[in-house]
Amino acid sequence: MIATPIGNRDDITLRAINVLREVDRILAEDTRHSRRLLDHLGIQRPMLALHEHNEDEASQRIIDLLLQGESLALISDAGTPLISDPGFPLVRQCREHGIAVIPIPGASAVIAALSVSGLPTDRFRFEGFLPRKQQARLTYLQTLRRETATVVFYESSHRIEESLKDIAEVMGAQRHVVVARELTKVHETVLAGAVDDVYARVCDDENQRKGEFVVVMAGMPADDGDSPGDADALLSVLLEELPVKQAAGLAARITGLKKNALYQRALALSKG
Repeated sequence: MIATPIGNRDDITLRAINVLREVDRILAEDTRHSRRLLDHLGIQRPMLALHEHNEDEASQRIIDLLLQGESLALISDAGTPLISDPGFPLVRQCREHGIAVIPIPGASAVIAALSVSGLPTDRFRFEGFLPRKQQARLTYLQTLRRETATVVFYESSHRIEESLKDIAEVMGAQRHVVVARELTKVHETVLAGAVDDVYARVCDDENQRKGEFVVVMAGMPADDGDSPGDADALLSVLLEELPVKQAAGLAARITGLKKNALYQRALALSKG
C-alpha cells in the first residue's frame, strides 16, 4: 500500500519510489492519471486498474497473481490508498489468504489538514464525504452535533458552499471550522474561523470554490450540552407531526440526550 502525493509531486518518499521500481505490477485507481506520476519518476512497470467499478471482479485476479509469487503495489489517484479510495476488499482477501500487506506511508490530505488546523488532534473523527443531498446531509450532521472530537471530512467544489451553510444551521454560526483547499498545490489556501465567517469568505471569492477541499470542524465543547429550552423547542416541532413516543425517540437520536427524560418532557409538552 503506497502513499503518493496529493498535489506536489515531490511529496513522495524514497522508499515509495524504490518499491514502485521493484514490484512486478502496479495497481492504480486510474492508470492514465498514475502514469503521469510514474513517468515523472522514471518508472516503467506493468499496470492494472483497480477502481470502485471493478474491484470485486479484479480482486480475484490480483489474488491469483499474488499467490503465484508476484509482488504488487497499490496506489490511488492521490494520497494514502483506501482512505476514501478503493482497495478494502482486496486487502481483506489478502489477509484471508495469508498474503502479507505492507504499508508504505506518506501523504494524506486528512493528516495534512489536521496538522495546520489549529484544532485538537488528540482525538479526531474522519467522515469521508458528507451525503450529497441536502436533507440527508442535514440529518447526518445532526448525528455529529454532540461529537466532542475534531471532525474531518472531504468536500467537492460543487457542494462546499452548501455544506458550510448546513454546518452553520446545525452546529451554530459560531462553530469553528477550517477549510483547507488544494493542499500542497500552487493555489493552496487555508481558511479558519467561525463557520458563518468562513462561509461568507467562500461565497465572496469564486477562487475559494474551486479545487479539492478538506473541512476540519471543532467538536462540541464537553460542557456545551443542549439546554432544556433547546430540547423543548425540538420536541415541540416533532410533536406537531409525531406521537409522543416517536418524537422522544427521534429527539434522543438527534441530541444524544436520554430517551426517558425526553419522553417525560414530550408528555408534559403534549398535555400543555
